Amino acid sequence: MFDKIKRSWRLAKASASVLNSDRELLVFPVISAACVLVVLGTFLVPALALGVFEEGYSVGAALYAFAFYFCQYFVIVFCNCALVSAAMIRLEGGDPTLRDGLRAATARIGAIAGYAAIAATVGMLLNALKDRDNNIIVRLIGGALGAAWTMATFLVVPVLVAEDVGPVDAVKRSVAMFKRTWGESAAGMVGIGLACGMAMVALALGGFGLAWLLGQMSSALAVLIGALTVLALLGLAVYQSALGGVYSAALYRYAADGEVPAGFEGLSLESARV
Repeated sequence: MFDKIKRSWRLAKASASVLNSDRELLVFPVISAACVLVVLGTFLVPALALGVFEEGYSVGAALYAFAFYFCQYFVIVFCNCALVSAAMIRLEGGDPTLRDGLRAATARIGAIAGYAAIAATVGMLLNALKDRDNNIIVRLIGGALGAAWTMATFLVVPVLVAEDVGPVDAVKRSVAMFKRTWGESAAGMVGIGLACGMAMVALALGGFGLAWLLGQMSSALAVLIGALTVLALLGLAVYQSALGGVYSAALYRYAADGEVPAGFEGLSLESARV
């Protein structure tokens, strides 16, 4: 158990080292977050104005929800593909630019759209299972299936980027790789999530605690500290997203080619090749 925890921290640190060598990779999650907000506003405002969901989930409402899910997943997957493409160039010793990542993602736009449709369908089904009106057993099943789907599709994005396959084959390929890399995939996800999660908790407690204390003297100062804390938390979320992309690119590179990327030597990837 302790060995796995140590490995997860080392994997997170190796990914951070690669990311720190090319901070331009952080731009992709920022673009993704901005586009997600645009999509949310584009669908939310008409839905509220027209009362799309006032009478529950009619056929029209279901189609509207699917369109929202599709657009949201398309934006996220496209930006993740751009990030992973740039990360792969960095892992191969190159110096990627923003244009390099976006160009690579655009070249796979058809496969990305296909996978977004699959992810949107799965997302709607999982949300239906986790609906608050369902009993606790159904919600637990929905949560377990959601976790399984997340892990099984962990390598879909690098597969879409690096291999000339369609969305269905990309999912199958990711599942096949996951069967051999489940330890590394889980360790990397846990390590990155744990490191960033602890940093967020510490930052939130410190920042909002300081804002509360300063609020006794100046409300304006409290608002300023609170706003800066929120921005810092958003920055950490962006950093975590980029870390996940770098790690998935590194794990895919070894799983596909048997080559341990620079910075990941000796981190227990030896069992990952498929």
